[in-house]
Amino acid sequence: MKIELDYEKSAEENAAHYFEQSKLARKKVAGLKTAIKEITEKRKKKEKKAEEKKEAEKRDFERKRTKKWFEKYRWFVSTDGFLVIGGRDAHSNDEIVKKRMSMKDSYFHADVYGAPHCVVESEDKKIPEATMKEAAQFAVTFSKAWQEGRAYADAYSARPDQVSKNAPTGESLGTGAYMIYGEREWYRKVPVACAIGFNEKEGALMAGPPSAVKASCSSPIELKQGGKKKSDLAKQLKALLEKKGIRAALDDIIALLPNGESSLK
Repeated sequence: MKIELDYEKSAEENAAHYFEQSKLARKKVAGLKTAIKEITEKRKKKEKKAEEKKEAEKRDFERKRTKKWFEKYRWFVSTDGFLVIGGRDAHSNDEIVKKRMSMKDSYFHADVYGAPHCVVESEDKKIPEATMKEAAQFAVTFSKAWQEGRAYADAYSARPDQVSKNAPTGESLGTGAYMIYGEREWYRKVPVACAIGFNEKEGALMAGPPSAVKASCSSPIELKQGGKKKSDLAKQLKALLEKKGIRAALDDIIALLPNGESSLK
């Protein structure tokens, strides 16, 4: 480093000059550090405010959205456009059979203990075979077959007039329990499979057979049995969906998942 000296000044005067210069430089460095700190803090506050606004908008969206009547149940829209609903518990199973099932609908149940009652709403139209098979898959997937890790399970369909609350003599049926009388149509070795996607027509996330989800939903995500608790997988799905511009409440995602542990396929 070169230092220029003023020969008209004494050594002490030259030293005093550079000492003053160094003090000014230190003040500038200190001022620069303060400015950088202030700018950094302002940027962090701005980013935090933007993030809080974003989160508030998400909560507002989730709070304001009016849910459709069928979202209180398990549900999906088949590849043919038919609405299929299933119970979540004994009370909703009872409600589906008593209040939602009409005489032209199709009733489905998995041949698994504790499976939900499922109904394909016909709207007075003939239900195609593809929808019937998807309803069978829906019935087995949301039974205990998923939780037990089964790859396949059997399901059956019946006419609404075959579903009865009349128990055999000496027996009684609790809430959500029904007898099926007459010949059933069986669906053997139905694959246990589930996917989730956003049904834009209904404006809601939908969980059901992969074929139906891929046909009527954007950003389909297939699941597999085992791996994570519902709450942990729901957080992963929420983050994944938000990257795709899809907002959903964590509780709503949890409600969609089959019973037991699941993970991304």
